[in-house]
Order: sequence, then structure tokens, then C-alpha cells
Amino acid sequence: MTITGEPVPAGSMPGVDRPDLMGLAAAYVADLQVILERLDLDAVLRVVERIRAVRDAGGTVFVAGNGGSAATASHWVNDLSKATLRSGRRPIRVIGLVDNVSWVTAIANDDGFDRVFADQLANLARPGDLLAVITASGNSPNILRAVAAARTLGVDTVGFIGFDGGAVRDQLDERVWIRTPKGEYGLVESAHSIACDIVTTCLIGDRSVEPDATGA
Repeated sequence: MTITGEPVPAGSMPGVDRPDLMGLAAAYVADLQVILERLDLDAVLRVVERIRAVRDAGGTVFVAGNGGSAATASHWVNDLSKATLRSGRRPIRVIGLVDNVSWVTAIANDDGFDRVFADQLANLARPGDLLAVITASGNSPNILRAVAAARTLGVDTVGFIGFDGGAVRDQLDERVWIRTPKGEYGLVESAHSIACDIVTTCLIGDRSVEPDATGA
């Protein structure tokens, strides 16, 4: 850190104890490592299979989340759309329900924030599509309403959830559950991001096999 171009000497920042900061950083890494060691890879692969099925059928994957989970959702939409093209398979049709700011704010302003995802699904989703929700608490009203709307529309649901799973836990078709004490948002969101990256990596590796010149 610098002030007016001059480096700040170690230990000169008021109220900051560097050994305490190192302890916090090391504890976060250690806690995240434990979470990742317990990550249910079978559940992650079931999400991969759901997305593969929708991709191959020409359906659409919708992704939703709030706050930090909205950022994870938007990032994952980019990866599912672009990075997975390296597989050589058909593109994944994917829409981020957090990304159309005009539409999100219009629904929130006119009809209520709890409807920002469900109302988009009502316009866009078709039977056989897939909704993926990313939520630490599992209790956000707009997530719960989106999952209920998906069920009505014939859309399957997967979720990346945390803490005790919340109200949405038992409403999902598939779930990747990061079990932590309530309030551990940072750890849950970090683990969700990594789980999404694993799904993307698997879809990239699901490569199209082209027949050789002999047709064998």
C-alpha cells in the first residue's frame, strides 16, 4: 500500500496487526480446504449431466442469484456460453437472469423484487429447460419464487446452496450443498464459484468425437 507515492512501512498502518491478518488469511484457506475436501463430487457431476441433457436437446439453461451469488451467476453464464465451445459440441444456450438490468429493475419497481426471476422465466422458459440457482441461505424470496415457477413451467432445477440449505433445499431436483454454519458467506461463495468451475471444466472435457477418415 502507498500514500502519496511513498511505501507504507510494515506495521505502520494504525489498528492493523499483521500477525493477526496472517492468522485470518491462513484460517480462511484452511477452512476452505476442509470444505473442498468434503465437496460432493457426485452431486456436482449430476449437475453436469443435467446441463449436458439440456444442451443436447437444444434447451436453455437459466442462472440466478443475489448479491455475491449474482456475480457468480453472471461469471458462470459467461463460462457456460463461451468456454464450453472448446468441447466441439453444440453451444449451450444459457441466459443469466441477473444480467438484464433494465428488465430486472422494471420488474422490481413495478411488481416486487421477489418476482424478478420468476417473471423472466414466465416469458422465456419452456418445458425441458433448466434453472440453476446459486444461494448461500436458500431463503431468498425471489429464488424460492423462481424455483416454484420453474416447477409450474416444466423446468428442472439445480441449486448451489449453503448453510443449512434453507427453504429451497428440498424443492430442487439436484443440489450441491456447501454445509457451513450460518453466516459464512465468504466460504460458501468461494466454494460455489469453484463448484461452478468444476462443472464448466467437465463440460469442456466432454469433447465431440469426430470419426476418422476411414469412417472407423
